[in-house]
Amino acid sequence: MQSPLQIYKRYRTLQTHKISALPIVILMPHSACNCRCVMCDIWKDNKNLKQLAEEDIKGLMTTLKKFGTQQVLMSGGEALLNTNFFKFCEILNEQGIYVTLLSTGLTLKKNAELIIKYVHDVIVSLDGDEPTHDAIRNIPGAFAKIKEGITAIRSLTPNYPITSRTVIHRLNYKVWPKIIDAAKNIGLDGVSFLPADVSSHAFNREMPWDFSRQSEIMISREELPELLEIIDRIISHYKEDFANGFIAESTEKIRKIYTYYSALWGMNDFPYKKCNAPWVSTVIEADGTVRPCFFHKAMGNIRDNELGDILNSKENILFRKGLDMANDETCKKCVCYLHLALLSNL
Repeated sequence: MQSPLQIYKRYRTLQTHKISALPIVILMPHSACNCRCVMCDIWKDNKNLKQLAEEDIKGLMTTLKKFGTQQVLMSGGEALLNTNFFKFCEILNEQGIYVTLLSTGLTLKKNAELIIKYVHDVIVSLDGDEPTHDAIRNIPGAFAKIKEGITAIRSLTPNYPITSRTVIHRLNYKVWPKIIDAAKNIGLDGVSFLPADVSSHAFNREMPWDFSRQSEIMISREELPELLEIIDRIISHYKEDFANGFIAESTEKIRKIYTYYSALWGMNDFPYKKCNAPWVSTVIEADGTVRPCFFHKAMGNIRDNELGDILNSKENILFRKGLDMANDETCKKCVCYLHLALLSNL
């Protein structure tokens, strides 16, 4: 529950573009990944390891306390590859900060006891039914490892919250209903879906993908009618799962996945997104780089300056003030936007 002071600080941030409250922080403790996903280039730079250190996390605490941070999402790469991961969680826990782990799920079983102790919930990446997931991840047995990890955690704490996130693209859209069924079968509490980013510098792309590389992942113009048919079938068949929240998105948001891919082909505008990520969150990468979100340019580095000073530098206040999300090319094509309502409880 937010206090009246926290709500006021949120309001002041939105009005002045100077950060007074920072409810959410995304940390990338480790730059490497233990999967080799076809739609992501993070693993291609595994040899150039970067990772956050304990002193980095301790150095953030003054700012997180000052700005009333309520939730830290541990992303990556694979956050569990950092040998100090649970120490980071302990530091955050001591300040009453809720910790969410976004994971490939490959080492959940190995880390089950510590996850339960230090992490409040887990979101695993799920790319398909078993054969599709393993093929996209390029890791034999990857699906089975997620299932084993869920079983291990639930054997210790039956109600521990574990959900999944799926990127829908050319290689898995045909098995979309099977993804929902697979999530139920392995005991997940819910599923979430988003389209694939094929146009940005994010996910370790030195250069944006050319059309040939994009075409490997984006759903083709000729496949769009089939995608729409599958979406209609999902909305019709899984009504109860939309109603009870097992599928996190509304039917409207699920339809926007079609709209996004058709927009890539110039058939319509990109779907409208209500987002306030640069005003309510920040991303800190494994080398200390700070960004307003995954997709916009770097704002500074926590190893050079204190986080609060970075966020509220003159340049970065002007960035937020001048950001026109309706017309900004990065925002228009965004697949992973965030909108935190002023009275939202994390």
